[in-house]
Amino acid sequence: MRNDAVTQTTELEDKLLDLVAEEGMIDRALLSRDAKLADLDIASADFIMILMAIEEQYGVYISVDAEMADLKTVGDLLAVSAKKIEEKAAE
Repeated sequence: MRNDAVTQTTELEDKLLDLVAEEGMIDRALLSRDAKLADLDIASADFIMILMAIEEQYGVYISVDAEMADLKTVGDLLAVSAKKIEEKAAE
């Protein structure tokens, strides 16, 4: 069971990284969990486009609130996004 959850998490993260790369116009190879968002030169408009793409793809709402403002790394973004997607799936 645990391996299935890990596989699903990895697959979700891969899909989210693909969205970040596409919408943020960033080389996918540069996106690791430890990559700092500030170092990736993601403009605020690009960040909004990334969030909108995640919302559209997964049918979730991700508000740009304090939780989003505190994101520092790609891993932080993945964690918040995955949490919202999992919450939606549990409904």
